[in-house]
Amino acid sequence: MRNIIIGAALLLAVACSRGGADDATVAGEGAVIYPAASVVTMTAADAVASAVAVKDGRILATGTEAELAEALPKASVDRTFEGMVIVPGLIDPHVHVMLGALQYNLPLTPPWPMATPHGMRAGIGTREGFLAEVAAIEASTAPGEPIVIYGYHNLVHGDLTRTDLDAITTARPLVIWHYSSHDFYLNSAAIERAGFTPALKEKFHGVDLDENGELTGRIYEDAAVAVLGAFADVMLAPENVSAGFQGFSRMLREAGVTTTVEMGYGLFGWEMEDANIRSNWGDAQSAGYNLYLVPEYRALQRSFGEDRVQAVRDMVSGVRPAAAPVLPRVKFFTDGAFYSQTMRLSPPGYLSGQSKGSEGLWVMKPDEIAPTIQPYWDAGLGVNIHSNGDAAQGATLMALKTLRNSGGDNSFTIEHGGLFSPHQVEEAGRLKANVSAASHYVYYMADTYADPLGEPRARWISPLGALTEAGVAVTVHSDAPLAPPEPLRAASVHITRATREGGVYEATMALTPYEALESVTLDAARAVGLEAEIGSIEAGKRADFTILGANPLDVAAENWTGIPIWGVVLAGEKRPLED
Repeated sequence: MRNIIIGAALLLAVACSRGGADDATVAGEGAVIYPAASVVTMTAADAVASAVAVKDGRILATGTEAELAEALPKASVDRTFEGMVIVPGLIDPHVHVMLGALQYNLPLTPPWPMATPHGMRAGIGTREGFLAEVAAIEASTAPGEPIVIYGYHNLVHGDLTRTDLDAITTARPLVIWHYSSHDFYLNSAAIERAGFTPALKEKFHGVDLDENGELTGRIYEDAAVAVLGAFADVMLAPENVSAGFQGFSRMLREAGVTTTVEMGYGLFGWEMEDANIRSNWGDAQSAGYNLYLVPEYRALQRSFGEDRVQAVRDMVSGVRPAAAPVLPRVKFFTDGAFYSQTMRLSPPGYLSGQSKGSEGLWVMKPDEIAPTIQPYWDAGLGVNIHSNGDAAQGATLMALKTLRNSGGDNSFTIEHGGLFSPHQVEEAGRLKANVSAASHYVYYMADTYADPLGEPRARWISPLGALTEAGVAVTVHSDAPLAPPEPLRAASVHITRATREGGVYEATMALTPYEALESVTLDAARAVGLEAEIGSIEAGKRADFTILGANPLDVAAENWTGIPIWGVVLAGEKRPLED
Protein backbone atom coordinates (compact mmCIF):
# COMPACT_ATOMS: atom_id res chain seq x y z
CA MET A 1 0.00 0.00 0.00
CA ARG A 2 2.84 2.40 0.92
CA ASN A 3 4.51 1.95 -2.49
CA ILE A 4 1.22 2.74 -4.24
CA ILE A 5 0.96 5.94 -2.25
CA ILE A 6 4.56 6.83 -3.03
CA GLY A 7 4.03 6.15 -6.73
CA ALA A 8 0.93 8.34 -6.93
CA ALA A 9 2.63 11.13 -5.04
CA LEU A 10 5.64 10.85 -7.30
CA LEU A 11 3.64 11.23 -10.50
CA LEU A 12 1.83 14.22 -9.06
CA ALA A 13 5.10 15.81 -7.91
CA VAL A 14 6.76 15.44 -11.28
CA ALA A 15 3.72 16.80 -13.08
CA CYS A 16 3.38 19.75 -10.75
CA SER A 17 7.08 20.53 -10.95
CA ARG A 18 6.65 21.11 -14.70
CA GLY A 19 3.27 22.73 -14.75
CA GLY A 20 1.11 19.75 -15.80
CA ALA A 21 0.87 16.03 -16.54
CA ASP A 22 1.73 16.55 -20.21
CA ASP A 23 5.12 17.87 -19.14
CA ALA A 24 6.16 14.70 -17.36
CA THR A 25 7.91 13.42 -20.49
CA VAL A 26 9.78 16.69 -20.89
CA ALA A 27 10.82 16.51 -17.22
CA GLY A 28 12.63 13.29 -17.96
CA GLU A 29 14.91 14.79 -20.57
CA GLY A 30 18.36 15.23 -19.02
CA ALA A 31 17.31 13.53 -15.79
CA VAL A 32 19.28 10.68 -14.20
CA ILE A 33 17.77 7.90 -12.09
CA TYR A 34 20.03 6.37 -9.44
CA PRO A 35 18.84 2.98 -8.19
CA ALA A 36 20.31 1.90 -4.84
CA ALA A 37 19.96 -0.79 -2.22
CA SER A 38 18.20 1.90 -0.17
CA VAL A 39 17.56 5.62 -0.28
CA VAL A 40 17.26 7.01 3.24
CA THR A 41 15.22 10.14 2.58
CA MET A 42 14.98 11.46 6.18
CA THR A 43 11.47 12.69 5.39
CA ALA A 44 9.95 10.26 7.90
CA ALA A 45 11.21 7.39 9.99
CA ASP A 46 9.34 4.84 7.88
CA ALA A 47 9.97 6.42 4.45
CA VAL A 48 10.85 3.81 1.81
CA ALA A 49 12.70 4.44 -1.45
CA SER A 50 15.10 2.53 -3.63
CA ALA A 51 15.88 5.13 -6.29
CA VAL A 52 16.23 8.88 -6.69
CA ALA A 53 15.92 11.03 -9.81
CA VAL A 54 18.13 14.07 -10.33
CA LYS A 55 18.20 16.84 -12.91
CA ASP A 56 20.23 20.05 -13.10
CA GLY A 57 21.67 19.50 -9.65
CA ARG A 58 18.23 19.15 -8.03
CA ILE A 59 16.18 16.23 -6.77
CA LEU A 60 13.16 15.48 -8.94
CA ALA A 61 11.60 12.62 -7.00
CA THR A 62 12.18 9.40 -5.06
CA GLY A 63 10.49 6.01 -5.32
CA THR A 64 11.29 2.69 -6.96
CA GLU A 65 13.22 2.51 -10.20
CA ALA A 66 10.07 1.34 -11.99
CA GLU A 67 8.02 4.24 -10.65
CA LEU A 68 10.65 6.78 -11.64
CA ALA A 69 11.08 5.27 -15.09
CA GLU A 70 7.32 5.47 -15.65
CA ALA A 71 7.15 9.09 -14.50
CA LEU A 72 10.33 10.11 -16.33
CA PRO A 73 10.47 8.03 -19.54
CA LYS A 74 13.25 10.14 -21.07
CA ALA A 75 15.53 9.82 -18.04
CA SER A 76 18.74 7.79 -18.15
CA VAL A 77 19.60 5.23 -15.48
CA ASP A 78 22.97 5.28 -13.69
CA ARG A 79 23.63 2.05 -11.76
CA THR A 80 26.78 3.20 -9.98
CA PHE A 81 25.07 2.98 -6.58
CA GLU A 82 23.32 -0.36 -6.96
CA GLY A 83 24.07 -2.29 -3.79
CA MET A 84 24.94 0.93 -1.94
CA VAL A 85 22.94 3.23 0.33
CA ILE A 86 22.15 6.85 -0.49
CA VAL A 87 21.64 9.21 2.45
CA PRO A 88 21.29 12.99 2.47
CA GLY A 89 24.67 14.65 2.30
CA LEU A 90 26.25 14.56 5.75
CA ILE A 91 26.59 17.96 7.39
CA ASP A 92 29.04 19.23 10.01
CA PRO A 93 27.35 22.52 10.94
CA HIS A 94 30.10 23.94 13.16
CA VAL A 95 33.78 23.83 12.31
CA HIS A 96 36.66 26.26 12.29
CA VAL A 97 38.49 25.86 9.02
CA MET A 98 41.04 28.55 9.84
CA LEU A 99 41.78 27.11 13.26
CA GLY A 100 42.10 23.69 11.68
CA ALA A 101 44.40 25.06 9.02
CA LEU A 102 46.58 26.61 11.74
CA GLN A 103 46.59 23.83 14.30
CA TYR A 104 46.91 20.75 12.12
CA ASN A 105 50.34 21.94 10.98
CA LEU A 106 51.66 22.84 14.45
CA PRO A 107 53.59 20.48 16.72
CA LEU A 108 50.90 18.51 18.58
CA THR A 109 50.73 17.30 22.18
CA PRO A 110 47.10 16.18 22.53
CA PRO A 111 45.82 14.73 25.80
CA TRP A 112 44.18 11.81 23.98
CA PRO A 113 44.45 10.27 20.50
CA MET A 114 43.71 12.96 17.92
CA ALA A 115 42.69 12.48 14.29
CA THR A 116 44.75 14.66 11.95
CA PRO A 117 45.21 14.89 8.18
CA HIS A 118 48.33 12.80 8.73
CA GLY A 119 46.60 10.02 10.65
CA MET A 120 46.08 9.51 14.36
CA ARG A 121 48.38 11.33 16.75
CA ALA A 122 48.90 9.41 19.98
CA GLY A 123 47.62 11.05 23.13
CA ILE A 124 49.94 12.15 25.93
CA GLY A 125 48.15 11.19 29.12
CA THR A 126 50.47 12.49 31.85
CA ARG A 127 52.01 15.77 32.93
CA GLU A 128 55.49 14.26 32.81
CA GLY A 129 54.94 13.01 29.27
CA PHE A 130 53.60 16.39 28.14
CA LEU A 131 56.52 18.39 29.56
CA ALA A 132 59.00 15.88 28.13
CA GLU A 133 57.42 16.16 24.66
CA VAL A 134 57.48 19.99 24.79
CA ALA A 135 61.16 19.83 25.78
CA ALA A 136 61.87 17.43 22.90
CA ILE A 137 60.13 19.73 20.40
CA GLU A 138 62.12 22.68 21.72
CA ALA A 139 65.40 20.80 21.46
CA SER A 140 64.72 19.78 17.86
CA THR A 141 63.79 23.30 16.64
CA ALA A 142 66.36 25.64 15.14
CA PRO A 143 67.81 28.02 17.76
CA GLY A 144 66.03 31.31 18.27
CA GLU A 145 62.84 30.43 16.38
CA PRO A 146 59.59 30.99 18.31
CA ILE A 147 57.63 27.78 18.97
CA VAL A 148 53.85 27.38 19.15
CA ILE A 149 52.57 23.96 20.29
CA TYR A 150 48.92 22.87 20.28
CA GLY A 151 47.21 20.30 22.47
CA TYR A 152 47.78 20.98 26.18
CA HIS A 153 44.88 20.18 28.51
CA ASN A 154 44.89 21.20 32.16
CA LEU A 155 42.71 18.31 33.38
CA VAL A 156 45.20 15.81 31.95
CA HIS A 157 48.49 17.69 32.02
CA GLY A 158 48.01 19.74 35.20
CA ASP A 159 48.26 23.50 35.69
CA LEU A 160 50.76 25.41 33.55
CA THR A 161 52.56 28.69 34.24
CA ARG A 162 55.37 30.72 32.72
CA THR A 163 57.64 29.21 35.38
CA ASP A 164 56.97 25.70 34.04
CA LEU A 165 57.74 26.86 30.51
CA ASP A 166 60.80 28.87 31.56
CA ALA A 167 62.20 25.64 33.01
CA ILE A 168 62.16 24.28 29.44
CA THR A 169 63.59 27.40 27.76
CA THR A 170 64.16 31.08 28.35
CA ALA A 171 66.25 31.44 25.20
CA ARG A 172 63.30 31.59 22.80
CA PRO A 173 59.55 32.39 22.86
CA LEU A 174 57.48 29.33 23.74
CA VAL A 175 53.68 29.41 23.36
CA ILE A 176 51.38 26.54 24.36
CA TRP A 177 47.88 26.51 22.86
CA HIS A 178 45.18 24.84 24.96
CA TYR A 179 43.19 22.03 23.34
CA SER A 180 40.02 24.14 23.70
CA SER A 181 41.63 26.82 21.47
CA HIS A 182 40.51 29.43 24.03
CA ASP A 183 43.70 29.64 26.16
CA PHE A 184 47.40 30.35 25.57
CA TYR A 185 50.31 29.84 27.96
CA LEU A 186 53.50 31.88 27.37
CA ASN A 187 57.01 31.66 28.76
CA SER A 188 58.86 34.83 29.76
CA ALA A 189 60.54 35.20 26.37
CA ALA A 190 57.16 34.99 24.61
CA ILE A 191 55.69 37.59 26.95
CA GLU A 192 58.64 39.88 26.26
CA ARG A 193 58.48 39.36 22.47
CA ALA A 194 54.78 40.20 22.47
CA GLY A 195 55.33 43.28 24.63
CA PHE A 196 52.72 42.13 27.14
CA THR A 197 52.58 43.77 30.57
CA PRO A 198 50.08 43.54 33.43
CA ALA A 199 48.33 46.53 31.83
CA LEU A 200 46.96 44.08 29.25
CA LYS A 201 44.34 43.18 31.87
CA GLU A 202 42.94 46.71 31.58
CA LYS A 203 42.16 46.11 27.91
CA PHE A 204 40.97 42.48 27.98
CA HIS A 205 39.38 40.11 30.40
CA GLY A 206 41.23 36.82 30.19
CA VAL A 207 44.61 37.91 31.56
CA ASP A 208 45.84 36.07 34.67
CA LEU A 209 47.98 37.91 37.22
CA ASP A 210 49.72 36.36 40.22
CA GLU A 211 49.59 37.62 43.81
CA ASN A 212 52.31 40.15 42.95
CA GLY A 213 50.35 41.54 40.01
CA GLU A 214 52.63 39.94 37.41
CA LEU A 215 51.56 37.91 34.37
CA THR A 216 51.30 34.17 35.07
CA GLY A 217 51.60 33.42 31.37
CA ARG A 218 47.98 32.35 30.91
CA ILE A 219 46.13 34.57 28.41
CA TYR A 220 42.69 33.44 27.30
CA GLU A 221 39.26 34.22 25.80
CA ASP A 222 39.05 37.85 24.63
CA ALA A 223 42.76 38.40 25.26
CA ALA A 224 43.69 35.43 23.06
CA VAL A 225 43.40 37.68 20.00
CA ALA A 226 46.42 39.61 21.30
CA VAL A 227 48.50 36.42 21.26
CA LEU A 228 47.39 35.62 17.72
CA GLY A 229 48.42 39.11 16.65
CA ALA A 230 51.77 38.97 18.39
CA PHE A 231 52.72 35.62 16.85
CA ALA A 232 51.02 35.97 13.48
CA ASP A 233 54.34 35.46 11.69
CA VAL A 234 54.56 31.97 13.18
CA MET A 235 50.92 30.92 13.42
CA LEU A 236 49.60 32.47 10.24
CA ALA A 237 52.46 31.71 7.88
CA PRO A 238 50.79 31.23 4.45
CA GLU A 239 52.58 27.99 3.61
CA ASN A 240 51.53 26.42 6.92
CA VAL A 241 47.95 27.62 6.61
CA SER A 242 47.65 26.23 3.07
CA ALA A 243 49.01 22.83 4.06
CA GLY A 244 46.69 22.67 7.07
CA PHE A 245 43.67 23.80 5.03
CA GLN A 246 44.23 21.15 2.37
CA GLY A 247 44.60 18.48 5.02
CA PHE A 248 41.38 19.61 6.69
CA SER A 249 39.58 19.43 3.34
CA ARG A 250 40.82 15.88 2.85
CA MET A 251 39.41 14.87 6.24
CA LEU A 252 36.00 16.32 5.35
CA ARG A 253 35.88 14.48 2.03
CA GLU A 254 36.95 11.17 3.57
CA ALA A 255 34.14 11.49 6.13
CA GLY A 256 31.50 11.95 3.40
CA VAL A 257 30.76 15.56 4.37
CA THR A 258 28.91 17.53 1.69
CA THR A 259 28.35 20.72 3.70
CA THR A 260 30.19 22.39 6.52
CA VAL A 261 29.97 25.81 8.17
CA GLU A 262 32.76 28.07 9.40
CA MET A 263 31.22 29.24 12.66
CA GLY A 264 33.22 32.38 13.35
CA TYR A 265 34.05 34.08 10.08
CA GLY A 266 36.16 37.21 10.56
CA LEU A 267 37.92 36.38 13.83
CA PHE A 268 41.30 36.17 12.09
CA GLY A 269 40.58 39.12 9.82
CA TRP A 270 38.37 39.28 6.73
CA GLU A 271 41.16 39.75 4.19
CA MET A 272 43.36 36.97 5.51
CA GLU A 273 40.50 34.47 5.80
CA ASP A 274 39.12 35.31 2.36
CA ALA A 275 42.56 34.98 0.79
CA ASN A 276 43.07 31.55 2.29
CA ILE A 277 39.60 30.30 1.44
CA ARG A 278 39.97 31.48 -2.15
CA SER A 279 43.38 29.82 -2.46
CA ASN A 280 42.55 26.57 -0.70
CA TRP A 281 38.81 26.00 -1.13
CA GLY A 282 37.86 27.95 -4.25
CA ASP A 283 34.34 26.61 -4.74
CA ALA A 284 32.23 23.61 -3.82
CA GLN A 285 32.99 21.48 -6.87
CA SER A 286 36.74 22.02 -6.81
CA ALA A 287 36.92 21.40 -3.05
CA GLY A 288 34.44 18.51 -2.99
CA TYR A 289 32.20 20.00 -0.30
CA ASN A 290 30.09 23.09 0.31
CA LEU A 291 31.50 25.68 2.70
CA TYR A 292 29.34 28.38 4.27
CA LEU A 293 30.42 31.24 6.50
CA VAL A 294 28.74 32.70 9.60
CA PRO A 295 30.23 36.06 10.69
CA GLU A 296 31.29 36.55 14.32
CA TYR A 297 29.78 39.51 16.18
CA ARG A 298 32.97 40.91 17.73
CA ALA A 299 34.71 40.90 14.36
CA LEU A 300 31.70 42.74 12.93
CA GLN A 301 31.80 45.30 15.72
CA ARG A 302 35.53 45.91 15.37
CA SER A 303 35.41 46.29 11.59
CA PHE A 304 32.07 47.96 10.91
CA GLY A 305 30.80 49.58 14.11
CA GLU A 306 27.35 51.07 13.56
CA ASP A 307 27.25 49.61 10.05
CA ARG A 308 27.67 46.02 11.30
CA VAL A 309 24.14 44.84 10.44
CA GLN A 310 24.35 46.26 6.94
CA ALA A 311 27.76 44.64 6.57
CA VAL A 312 26.17 41.21 7.15
CA ARG A 313 23.44 41.99 4.63
CA ASP A 314 26.07 43.03 2.11
CA MET A 315 28.06 39.83 2.68
CA VAL A 316 24.96 37.70 2.20
CA SER A 317 23.88 39.53 -0.96
CA GLY A 318 27.36 39.64 -2.46
CA VAL A 319 27.61 43.43 -2.41
CA ARG A 320 30.60 42.86 -0.15
CA PRO A 321 32.28 39.85 -1.81
CA ALA A 322 33.33 36.93 0.37
CA ALA A 323 35.34 33.87 -0.54
CA ALA A 324 32.42 31.51 0.17
CA PRO A 325 28.66 31.98 0.63
CA VAL A 326 27.77 33.90 3.79
CA LEU A 327 24.65 32.76 5.62
CA PRO A 328 22.16 35.36 6.93
CA ARG A 329 23.20 34.59 10.50
CA VAL A 330 25.60 35.87 13.17
CA LYS A 331 27.70 33.98 15.72
CA PHE A 332 27.67 35.21 19.34
CA PHE A 333 29.30 34.12 22.61
CA THR A 334 27.74 33.95 26.06
CA ASP A 335 30.49 32.24 28.08
CA GLY A 336 33.80 30.42 27.94
CA ALA A 337 34.81 26.90 27.01
CA PHE A 338 33.83 23.52 28.39
CA TYR A 339 37.33 22.13 27.90
CA SER A 340 39.23 24.88 29.71
CA GLN A 341 36.78 25.15 32.62
CA THR A 342 35.74 28.66 31.72
CA MET A 343 32.09 27.92 30.87
CA ARG A 344 29.79 29.81 33.22
CA LEU A 345 28.27 27.68 35.98
CA SER A 346 25.61 28.31 38.57
CA PRO A 347 26.76 28.36 42.23
CA PRO A 348 28.80 26.78 43.72
CA GLY A 349 30.78 26.79 40.49
CA TYR A 350 33.67 24.42 39.91
CA LEU A 351 34.38 21.98 42.72
CA SER A 352 37.86 20.97 41.49
CA GLY A 353 40.31 21.50 38.65
CA GLN A 354 41.91 24.62 37.19
CA SER A 355 38.88 26.82 38.00
CA LYS A 356 38.08 25.43 41.48
CA GLY A 357 36.20 28.01 43.50
CA SER A 358 35.17 30.05 40.46
CA GLU A 359 32.01 30.05 38.37
CA GLY A 360 33.78 30.46 35.04
CA LEU A 361 33.42 33.59 32.95
CA TRP A 362 30.99 35.60 30.91
CA VAL A 363 31.98 36.71 27.43
CA MET A 364 28.75 38.72 27.35
CA LYS A 365 27.14 39.53 30.66
CA PRO A 366 23.51 38.39 30.97
CA ASP A 367 22.07 41.88 30.60
CA GLU A 368 24.16 42.46 27.46
CA ILE A 369 23.02 39.43 25.45
CA ALA A 370 19.61 40.53 24.16
CA PRO A 371 20.67 44.15 23.43
CA THR A 372 23.73 42.92 21.51
CA ILE A 373 21.66 40.54 19.39
CA GLN A 374 18.64 42.83 18.95
CA PRO A 375 19.83 44.88 15.91
CA TYR A 376 20.56 41.68 14.00
CA TRP A 377 17.32 40.11 15.18
CA ASP A 378 15.32 43.11 13.99
CA ALA A 379 16.95 42.66 10.58
CA GLY A 380 15.62 39.10 10.43
CA LEU A 381 19.01 37.44 10.80
CA GLY A 382 19.48 34.04 12.42
CA VAL A 383 21.43 33.58 15.65
CA ASN A 384 24.04 30.97 16.54
CA ILE A 385 25.17 31.54 20.13
CA HIS A 386 28.00 29.76 21.94
CA SER A 387 26.53 28.85 25.33
CA ASN A 388 28.04 26.08 27.46
CA GLY A 389 27.46 26.22 31.22
CA ASP A 390 24.12 25.98 33.00
CA ALA A 391 24.32 29.62 34.13
CA ALA A 392 25.05 30.56 30.52
CA GLN A 393 22.02 28.55 29.31
CA GLY A 394 19.79 30.40 31.75
CA ALA A 395 21.02 33.78 30.52
CA THR A 396 20.86 32.71 26.87
CA LEU A 397 17.29 31.43 27.18
CA MET A 398 16.21 34.58 29.03
CA ALA A 399 17.65 36.65 26.18
CA LEU A 400 15.82 34.48 23.65
CA LYS A 401 12.56 34.99 25.53
CA THR A 402 13.14 38.76 25.39
CA LEU A 403 13.87 38.58 21.67
CA ARG A 404 10.81 36.43 20.95
CA ASN A 405 8.65 38.90 22.89
CA SER A 406 10.02 41.74 20.74
CA GLY A 407 8.58 40.05 17.65
CA GLY A 408 10.05 37.81 15.02
CA ASP A 409 10.41 34.07 14.71
CA ASN A 410 14.10 34.06 13.83
CA SER A 411 16.09 30.87 13.83
CA PHE A 412 18.02 30.61 17.10
CA THR A 413 20.61 27.90 17.69
CA ILE A 414 22.50 27.28 20.93
CA GLU A 415 26.02 26.16 20.04
CA HIS A 416 27.78 23.45 22.09
CA GLY A 417 25.17 23.35 24.86
CA GLY A 418 27.50 21.61 27.26
CA LEU A 419 25.28 21.71 30.32
CA PHE A 420 21.56 22.24 30.95
CA SER A 421 19.24 22.00 33.91
CA PRO A 422 15.97 20.07 33.53
CA HIS A 423 14.06 23.37 33.57
CA GLN A 424 16.29 24.80 30.85
CA VAL A 425 15.64 21.78 28.65
CA GLU A 426 11.91 22.41 28.82
CA GLU A 427 12.38 26.15 28.29
CA ALA A 428 14.48 25.54 25.16
CA GLY A 429 11.57 23.55 23.75
CA ARG A 430 9.00 26.22 24.60
CA LEU A 431 11.11 28.94 22.99
CA LYS A 432 11.74 26.95 19.80
CA ALA A 433 15.48 26.94 20.20
CA ASN A 434 17.69 24.59 18.23
CA VAL A 435 20.69 23.01 19.92
CA SER A 436 23.86 22.22 18.02
CA ALA A 437 25.80 20.06 20.47
CA ALA A 438 29.52 19.47 20.58
CA SER A 439 29.69 15.76 19.91
CA HIS A 440 32.87 15.24 21.86
CA TYR A 441 31.89 16.42 25.32
CA VAL A 442 30.39 13.07 26.28
CA TYR A 443 33.12 10.94 24.72
CA TYR A 444 36.19 12.91 25.80
CA MET A 445 35.13 14.83 28.88
CA ALA A 446 32.01 13.56 30.65
CA ASP A 447 33.75 11.21 33.08
CA THR A 448 36.56 13.68 33.73
CA TYR A 449 34.07 16.49 34.42
CA ALA A 450 31.87 14.57 36.82
CA ASP A 451 33.94 15.65 39.82
CA PRO A 452 34.43 19.34 38.91
CA LEU A 453 30.69 19.70 38.19
CA GLY A 454 29.37 17.52 41.01
CA GLU A 455 25.96 15.90 41.33
CA PRO A 456 23.34 16.40 40.05
CA ARG A 457 24.71 18.79 37.44
CA ALA A 458 27.06 16.27 35.86
CA ARG A 459 24.13 14.09 34.78
CA TRP A 460 23.01 16.82 32.38
CA ILE A 461 26.08 17.07 30.15
CA SER A 462 24.79 17.19 26.54
CA PRO A 463 21.30 15.85 27.41
CA LEU A 464 20.29 15.36 23.78
CA GLY A 465 17.65 12.72 24.43
CA ALA A 466 15.86 14.99 26.92
CA LEU A 467 16.14 17.96 24.56
CA THR A 468 14.64 15.95 21.70
CA GLU A 469 11.78 14.82 23.93
CA ALA A 470 11.14 18.48 24.80
CA GLY A 471 10.72 19.30 21.11
CA VAL A 472 14.15 20.79 20.48
CA ALA A 473 15.72 20.17 17.07
CA VAL A 474 19.11 18.71 17.99
CA THR A 475 22.21 18.45 15.85
CA VAL A 476 25.79 17.49 16.62
CA HIS A 477 28.98 19.03 15.33
CA SER A 478 32.69 18.39 15.57
CA ASP A 479 33.91 21.89 16.40
CA ALA A 480 36.92 20.72 14.37
CA PRO A 481 39.80 20.72 14.96
CA LEU A 482 38.73 19.92 18.54
CA ALA A 483 37.24 16.65 17.31
CA PRO A 484 37.47 14.98 13.90
CA PRO A 485 34.94 16.27 11.34
CA GLU A 486 33.24 12.88 11.04
CA PRO A 487 29.44 13.17 11.28
CA LEU A 488 28.77 9.43 11.55
CA ARG A 489 31.21 9.15 14.46
CA ALA A 490 29.70 12.23 16.12
CA ALA A 491 26.15 10.94 15.78
CA SER A 492 26.97 7.43 17.00
CA VAL A 493 28.36 8.73 20.30
CA HIS A 494 24.92 10.06 21.15
CA ILE A 495 23.29 6.70 20.53
CA THR A 496 25.77 4.80 22.68
CA ARG A 497 26.72 7.65 25.08
CA ALA A 498 30.14 5.97 25.07
CA THR A 499 33.13 7.55 26.82
CA ARG A 500 36.80 7.13 25.98
CA GLU A 501 37.23 5.31 29.29
CA GLY A 502 34.93 2.58 27.97
CA GLY A 503 31.82 3.42 29.97
CA VAL A 504 28.31 4.60 29.15
CA TYR A 505 27.41 8.07 30.37
CA GLU A 506 23.77 8.68 31.30
CA ALA A 507 22.19 6.29 28.81
CA THR A 508 18.76 7.89 29.38
CA MET A 509 20.03 10.94 27.43
CA ALA A 510 20.69 8.88 24.27
CA LEU A 511 19.23 9.50 20.82
CA THR A 512 17.58 6.81 18.73
CA PRO A 513 19.45 5.79 15.57
CA TYR A 514 16.99 7.74 13.41
CA GLU A 515 17.31 10.86 15.62
CA ALA A 516 21.08 10.55 15.47
CA LEU A 517 21.14 10.33 11.66
CA GLU A 518 18.71 13.24 11.56
CA SER A 519 21.14 15.21 13.74
CA VAL A 520 23.77 15.17 10.97
CA THR A 521 21.36 15.67 8.08
CA LEU A 522 18.03 17.51 8.37
CA ASP A 523 18.47 18.94 11.87
CA ALA A 524 22.02 19.97 11.04
CA ALA A 525 20.63 21.91 8.07
CA ARG A 526 18.00 23.44 10.36
CA ALA A 527 20.66 24.66 12.81
CA VAL A 528 22.13 26.93 10.14
CA GLY A 529 18.93 27.82 8.29
CA LEU A 530 19.49 25.58 5.26
CA GLU A 531 16.67 23.07 5.78
CA ALA A 532 14.82 24.25 2.64
CA GLU A 533 17.91 23.50 0.55
CA ILE A 534 19.57 20.37 2.00
CA GLY A 535 19.25 17.80 4.78
CA SER A 536 16.71 15.41 3.25
CA ILE A 537 16.15 13.72 -0.08
CA GLU A 538 12.98 15.23 -1.46
CA ALA A 539 11.84 17.01 -4.59
CA GLY A 540 13.29 20.47 -5.14
CA LYS A 541 16.24 20.21 -2.79
CA ARG A 542 19.83 20.23 -3.93
CA ALA A 543 21.09 16.81 -5.02
CA ASP A 544 23.73 16.42 -2.30
CA PHE A 545 24.11 12.79 -1.19
CA THR A 546 26.59 10.73 0.79
CA ILE A 547 27.04 7.23 -0.61
CA LEU A 548 27.56 4.52 2.01
CA GLY A 549 28.29 0.83 1.96
CA ALA A 550 25.53 0.09 4.51
CA ASN A 551 22.44 1.73 5.97
CA PRO A 552 23.34 3.24 9.34
CA LEU A 553 19.83 2.47 10.57
CA ASP A 554 20.59 -1.23 10.10
CA VAL A 555 24.05 -1.11 11.73
CA ALA A 556 24.84 -1.14 15.45
CA ALA A 557 25.81 2.37 16.53
CA GLU A 558 29.25 1.32 17.76
CA ASN A 559 30.00 0.25 14.17
CA TRP A 560 28.91 3.43 12.39
CA THR A 561 32.50 4.61 12.10
CA GLY A 562 33.28 1.46 10.12
CA ILE A 563 30.62 2.00 7.45
CA PRO A 564 32.41 2.30 4.08
CA ILE A 565 32.10 5.67 2.35
CA TRP A 566 32.15 5.56 -1.47
CA GLY A 567 32.12 9.33 -1.76
CA VAL A 568 29.43 11.92 -2.38
CA VAL A 569 27.14 13.38 -4.98
CA LEU A 570 27.46 17.15 -4.96
CA ALA A 571 24.75 19.10 -6.78
CA GLY A 572 24.21 16.03 -8.95
CA GLU A 573 27.92 15.46 -9.67
CA LYS A 574 29.45 12.16 -8.58
CA ARG A 575 32.57 12.60 -6.42
CA PRO A 576 34.11 9.23 -5.50
CA LEU A 577 36.86 9.26 -2.90
CA GLU A 578 39.21 7.53 -5.30
CA ASP A 579 39.26 10.72 -7.38
